Amino acid sequence: MSGWRDRLDELDPDHRHMLEGGSLSRMFLRYPLTVSHPVFVGGFYGLLIGLTLLLPFGYQGNADGNEWEGIIREWGLQTLILVTMTAFLGGFSSFVASMVKRPPIRLENRRRYLFPFPFIGLILLSVSMMNEIPEYATWLGWFLLVFPGPLYVHLSYAPRWRILDRLDRGLMPFEGMRKTIAEAPTEDAAEVDDEELDEVVEASG
Repeated sequence: MSGWRDRLDELDPDHRHMLEGGSLSRMFLRYPLTVSHPVFVGGFYGLLIGLTLLLPFGYQGNADGNEWEGIIREWGLQTLILVTMTAFLGGFSSFVASMVKRPPIRLENRRRYLFPFPFIGLILLSVSMMNEIPEYATWLGWFLLVFPGPLYVHLSYAPRWRILDRLDRGLMPFEGMRKTIAEAPTEDAAEVDDEELDEVVEASG
């Protein structure tokens, strides 16, 4: 068991909850911190984007009468660009997290808003490869497809990784931080408040 996990158990429940993260963060943090650095997490997201584009690139290349070698080469180049860009953004987020020293933001209750964006972006890009659409729609498709991953790394994963890395190295994890938990009302808490309000209304009625 890694050192940061041993030291994580020494923290209070609120900080443990924040640093353990959601299912996505826990999936990456199963590996050593060197492997799960924000650079590699960002690059992995870029690779996933590239894989989703294989079918649209194949359709467009086949429709244009290109050879499969050329299609794969073009797709590979685009995927390499995506991996490089998202890995760079992951490194930039790690640098910003080390400078700003802000707590990670848990995105569970915001996931429903971010989840459709990559699919909408993929649809727009697929349509642009099959039909003529305005150029701004194509760029919008690229933006919607790419930005949720780097946004997650920037807001949630990179600040969490920085604190866990300090834990792993035996340093004070929250040194220099004015606030150690990003407080935000959770959806569950809001539902509880609504239920209590309904009970009060029914009792008064």
